[in-house]
Amino acid sequence: MTLDVISAIALERRSHWITEIVQISGSFGQDTARVEQELEAELATTGVDALIDHMRLCGVIPESYGRDSSQEKLYSKYTDVVLAVAFRELGFTSLVLSERADAADVEVVGDDYSFVADAKAFRLSRTAKNQKDFKIQAMDGWKRGKPYAVLVCPLYQLPARTSQIYQQAAARNVCILSYAHLAVIVKHSAEHGESDGQIVLGRALQAVASMGPNKDAVAYWKTLNQVLFVGDELLELWRIEKLATLDAISVAKEEALLFLSQQREAIMRLSRKDAIQRLIDLEKLDSRMRMVASLTGHGLLTAL
Repeated sequence: MTLDVISAIALERRSHWITEIVQISGSFGQDTARVEQELEAELATTGVDALIDHMRLCGVIPESYGRDSSQEKLYSKYTDVVLAVAFRELGFTSLVLSERADAADVEVVGDDYSFVADAKAFRLSRTAKNQKDFKIQAMDGWKRGKPYAVLVCPLYQLPARTSQIYQQAAARNVCILSYAHLAVIVKHSAEHGESDGQIVLGRALQAVASMGPNKDAVAYWKTLNQVLFVGDELLELWRIEKLATLDAISVAKEEALLFLSQQREAIMRLSRKDAIQRLIDLEKLDSRMRMVASLTGHGLLTAL
């Protein structure tokens, strides 16, 4: 696999964090704090380039993580930590919130404006997504008095034609950004200062707030790109991140296909007895039968 932008070091970093999340997952609150500490320590040593690597590759949940597993939940928090650290690089104060429901995952406060934010990651094997997966309406309610909300997703996982999420975003002041867009802003800030980075991000938030509600994806991203990438330098950074996005797709596909291929081979090597037991476990037949067998007369039957 030949990559144009993403380095071998970035791939090693990705592999390390996939393994690290498996090793430390268990106690959700404590694990989130540990992920944040380890990520900040890594960035203190390696600098902003490592943060860019994380943003380029973190949008895909590894297929090796079980669905609804502790690893998958901690991975979601890892992406929130990446987001919070990125906003700190822009000079904001940001906090990863510990609430599990009815709240945004990241709160961000600056001198000129504040907002709440949420990071999204998806499996490549995930079937078609709908507007509820992006929680635009919920994020509007999670602002808690702040003027803006920011949703960051992998660009290639967002609707490319028409979707209600763009209409809702414009109507509710929720700025949908990709990790690639945020990476451009962070790189610009690293080169020109935090205040410049905040100005660029602020242009995006204000542009979405000024949009008329429209389901057209192209109209949304054209407007956003025009206010974000002003000048040759920002356009060049965007060109690089577009190439990095293509690299990220290739990396994610290779990672997922390798794991799924290994799983298929493991299944093909099962004995008949083990294959039957695996299917019984998959369908949860024993636990479902125990539930049925435990049913007894309800106490309301004796109520007068």
